[in-house]
Amino acid sequence: MPETDLSTATPVDPLSEVISLLQPRAPFSKLVMARGAFRVRRDDVRGVFYCMVLAGRIQIEVDQRAPAQLAAGDFILVPDVLPFTLSSRDPAPAAGQQTRIERAADGVLNIGGRQDGAGAAPVQLLIGHCSFGSPDRELLLSLLPESALVRGEDRLAALATLVRDEVHAARPARDRVLEHLLQVLMIEAFRSAPTQATPGLLRGLSDPRLAPALRALHGAPGAAWSVPLLAAEAGLSRSAFFTRFNRIVGQPPMGYLLGWRMTLARHMLGGGQMGISEVARRTGYGSASAFTTAFTRHNGTTPARYAREMA
Repeated sequence: MPETDLSTATPVDPLSEVISLLQPRAPFSKLVMARGAFRVRRDDVRGVFYCMVLAGRIQIEVDQRAPAQLAAGDFILVPDVLPFTLSSRDPAPAAGQQTRIERAADGVLNIGGRQDGAGAAPVQLLIGHCSFGSPDRELLLSLLPESALVRGEDRLAALATLVRDEVHAARPARDRVLEHLLQVLMIEAFRSAPTQATPGLLRGLSDPRLAPALRALHGAPGAAWSVPLLAAEAGLSRSAFFTRFNRIVGQPPMGYLLGWRMTLARHMLGGGQMGISEVARRTGYGSASAFTTAFTRHNGTTPARYAREMA
């Protein structure tokens, strides 16, 4: 593999890089007004789901997750595509109750009926979802925690309001602005959330020893990395680093490096602006043939074929 001067590596924020590569797109954002006891089940979720409680209290049950109680100012973001149920807490819904959603002319979603002149709805939510444009969606999502639940963060509330306003506006470059707002919203949600128990990149970045190694790896993915070199970045012995990385990130260091290099390679090949030799150099391979062998073994197809299919 080619030698790389690590002193000149470009500083990189791995979390921002992962979310940028995910390419969040096509956001949906709606204001929800709810009254009385309700329970709403949604099975048609597409992409990231997020919910900010503007007023009142609710319970959200995402399939395969423990129920979460949310109050005004709380924000939850679930990056995987899973059905979910929203229900009231004051009062609680009856067993088996299912409540209809009514769409008003102004685009607001009403739960429990619209009561004009009856004052503001006791429960007000901003909900939304988006999709991902990256072909490496599953791999990139595996680096993120299963969900992010943040309570009372003013910055998230401000971002959610910007997303809502942009969705309902007809301004120039609307889609581009929304794409960037969603990236910022996701980054802010994950970095504001408490440290997750689930192994992955975010948990690794919250570890004071592993964070320098992960940033160095992402800053110079084409360097001739080894476990001893990464352990030196972390200030740990080889064995201590290997054990700690495997436990906290959820996979061995060199396995993580290979997966990240292949993700970058697919991204560069899919863009159609870079030849195989250049991609090989940037991802740490000494020759196009060595890269082709590694890429084919990892992806089940050659780089040239992959580039043609993605063109």
